[in-house]
Amino acid sequence: MALSDFLAELDALAADAQSAFSIAADADALEAARVEFLGAKAGRLKTLQKGMGQVDKADKPTAGKRFNEVKKLVEAAFADAQQRATSGREDASEALDLTLPGRPVRVGRLHPITQTIGAMKDIMGRLGFTAVEGPEIEDDWHNFEALNIPLSHPARDPLDNFYLGEAASAAAPLLLRSQTSTVQIRVMENTPPPVRIISLGRVYRPDTADATHYPMFHQIEGLLIDRGVTMADLKSVLRLFCQSYFGGDDDQADVEEVHVRFRPSFFPFTEPSVEVDMNWHGGWMEMGGAGMVDPQVLRAVGYDPEEVTGFAFGLGVERICMRQHGITDIRDLYQNDVRFLSQF
Repeated sequence: MALSDFLAELDALAADAQSAFSIAADADALEAARVEFLGAKAGRLKTLQKGMGQVDKADKPTAGKRFNEVKKLVEAAFADAQQRATSGREDASEALDLTLPGRPVRVGRLHPITQTIGAMKDIMGRLGFTAVEGPEIEDDWHNFEALNIPLSHPARDPLDNFYLGEAASAAAPLLLRSQTSTVQIRVMENTPPPVRIISLGRVYRPDTADATHYPMFHQIEGLLIDRGVTMADLKSVLRLFCQSYFGGDDDQADVEEVHVRFRPSFFPFTEPSVEVDMNWHGGWMEMGGAGMVDPQVLRAVGYDPEEVTGFAFGLGVERICMRQHGITDIRDLYQNDVRFLSQF
């Protein structure tokens, strides 16, 4: 055997042994590696030692010297692995105290806004409303024109909307939707009556952030279109919603404390229009706007206002969430403070 071949086999054995001893995960694996490399009968080191007799006589001193170096290297790697295994067992036995209570598992939580939206969907679903979604980037038709908001209306002012790029002056401007009523228009354009839907999602208005305002917030919009729908139906649905959400399902006394009132108002897309207030535990809270869908809106989507009528309402999700949990500043919901969010 050529000296170079013998030395190459020694180097390969050293590398394999060091790798095997370093990755041995338990005592069984370590013992298997020891037998493979250091076994007295069939170990790779023993086999290679027998092969040294085939090396040329002149090269045997060099081969023997390198063999002894590799043997010491492999034995040292085995000893280190044994030390690590023994030390690990000792550390584990010293650190493990079975009498101590287990460490609590930290789990994630749904954001309070997400919890509120989920509860709203559940309640309105039980009232027969189907949840639908729509795009957050809208065109002028769905955000304004189809909702009976004329060009001269101040709600279209660029200072009161998030128009995209140069879209404010374009023929067909695009903007971040300012209300989820846009979803109602999209559904009615493609669905014949009757329609019974809710839409929940983010809306955008360039308000200065303070305790009660934020440039991005969430709305729930409800729409019911059918024959013979009246304001009485609207008030019944909103009263049932508020009683279910704030009164709970089991405490009848608490349910009876929830009351809803309407105050006359004006919105371009409903006529008549009302502001909706809720009384709960002795205090009135403004919930949002509502009313009977304006005949112009029905005509814009191809409905005949002589055949069908309907109501629509829009409520602020953050406002309801804050009232439920006693939150006094809307900005707390969006600061991602784990100390605050972990309460919910």
